[in-house]
Amino acid sequence: MFAGRRIVLGVTGGVAAYKAAYLARRFIELDAEVRTVMTPAAEQFIGAATFAALTGTNPVTDLFGGTDVSPHTTLAAWADLIVVAPTTAATLSKLAHGESSNALTATVLATRAPVVVAPAMHTEMWEHPATRENVAIIERFGYTVIPPESGALAGGDHGVGRLADPEMIVAVVDGILGTGDLEGEVVLVTAGGTRESIDPVRYIGNRSSGKMGNAVARSAVDRGARVILVSAGTAPSDLGGIQFVPVESAADMAEAAWTHAPQCTIAVMTAAVADFRPKEPRSDKLRRAEGLPDIDLEPTPDVLKGVHESDPRPYLVGFAAEVGSLDTAVDKAKRKGVDLLVANDVAIEGSGFGSDNNQVAMVTPLGDVEHLPLMPKADVATAIWDRVVEARRSTPRT
Repeated sequence: MFAGRRIVLGVTGGVAAYKAAYLARRFIELDAEVRTVMTPAAEQFIGAATFAALTGTNPVTDLFGGTDVSPHTTLAAWADLIVVAPTTAATLSKLAHGESSNALTATVLATRAPVVVAPAMHTEMWEHPATRENVAIIERFGYTVIPPESGALAGGDHGVGRLADPEMIVAVVDGILGTGDLEGEVVLVTAGGTRESIDPVRYIGNRSSGKMGNAVARSAVDRGARVILVSAGTAPSDLGGIQFVPVESAADMAEAAWTHAPQCTIAVMTAAVADFRPKEPRSDKLRRAEGLPDIDLEPTPDVLKGVHESDPRPYLVGFAAEVGSLDTAVDKAKRKGVDLLVANDVAIEGSGFGSDNNQVAMVTPLGDVEHLPLMPKADVATAIWDRVVEARRSTPRT
């Protein structure tokens, strides 16, 4: 995810400093190189030895006395990105006014790399006009500010001021650094569960929320792709870079997907498309008093098959939601003509429809199966794109 990227993690003197250790570990797990710089106050909350053990490099804690005659400029030039987490009100003020009185603020002042700031403080401090003005100033500098969350604070208080979730910070850093390995690709993503009308009120559908497709679309944009998202689910909260095409039924989705597929180089079909629809949907509402109705069903269009048959055909990733064994996944990958099949057992607790997590297996038509652990859908999306990019490197673009 961050292979070869160089991240400087700045740590300031707040209770949330312990979360910076988790951040350092996560960046390293994602293959980044990490160096840390700490304010004197930060060392009152967490030891420099912790970051030395996690990163393999001693943190910079002072501008003077070390072997490097200019540690702040060395770090500033080395960094691909600087993250200051947590950022206290005092450090926020120093950053806004260009102070360089400690190693951390001097490093930020000396860098040309992107800067991400994650404030953490008591509610009254966060809401004070001086703090709000300081946030506005650093945003004008081009710094990315990740606002604090509401929750438990130091001293038993509760309110806005809690450091943003570390995984949110990781996601923001990913969006800024971006791998760019999907530059030039045009990606079609289908998402959500289709609805097939029984009458103007009722429909046949499924429990798919569209969260997986939204995660796949967002991840593709962050990696440089142009994305067309055909969805029967809820639109992503951030549509930046995404062309959103809302649909309802399988027929709607088929028409939209088949229209866009020939202009796309990659298609990821996460949608849960209804296999059947009422043959003759009612134009008026069915009434209980009329008794139990007979509803004749007919097959819906095979959206995946239509994309497979498009000319030119995009690199094709299919999804298969199963209940129980995934033994049929290899056969399904062959039968559907996909390049990669992502299969998951939606009955697994905490995985599948409507959840924020997923546990999937990636299956090729050759019978290769890679089982992934339960993880956030954003991480599943990253894993899918890592696999697709690897495959595309050895396959000429169509």
